[in-house]
Amino acid sequence: MSSRRDRKLVRALRARDEDAFRELVNLYQHKVFNIVFRILNDRQEAEDVAQEVFITVFKHIDQFRGDAKFSTWLYRIATNHARNRIKYLSRRARKQHQDISDTPEGDMEVNPLGGAVSRPDKQAQANQLEEIIQEGLSQLQSEHREIVVLRDIENLSYQEISEITGLAEGTVKSRLFRARVALKEFVQARYDFQEGS
Repeated sequence: MSSRRDRKLVRALRARDEDAFRELVNLYQHKVFNIVFRILNDRQEAEDVAQEVFITVFKHIDQFRGDAKFSTWLYRIATNHARNRIKYLSRRARKQHQDISDTPEGDMEVNPLGGAVSRPDKQAQANQLEEIIQEGLSQLQSEHREIVVLRDIENLSYQEISEITGLAEGTVKSRLFRARVALKEFVQARYDFQEGS
């Protein structure tokens, strides 16, 4: 989304324009849902949190100063809401696992290794790897999982992640390194990498 479009959207949101709210949701609903789902690993909770994020943005749009990109501010709110939900759930001693195949993304035929997959056996391997990666993500500490999601899944820059999380870029990089190592070890322990034929 361009900066001009951002500014126009923010002005309309500040005027409490309901059409602008609908535009905001249409533009960002999938991105926000993906971020909170990958952090929470629970579809229902992610849906609830994503709705809360948009309500928060609408209520508190006057707090957006424009120091960062609007999307960065929005993603910060999303990650903060996801963190708060994790804390709430842990206090309630409630832990659920949500299978990636139960999400809208699970219906898509995507190869997490990149490229097109045409052979059924290769598709099965890709699906198995995606499930293992999702399971591995759920095993990471929440602050590490959050950074992996923002960097490796949402492809945000280190600067954007730093602005979203409030961490120094060096801290973001070191946490990402540790998270990637842990995720790699988890995946290697669970997945038998076979040489392609």
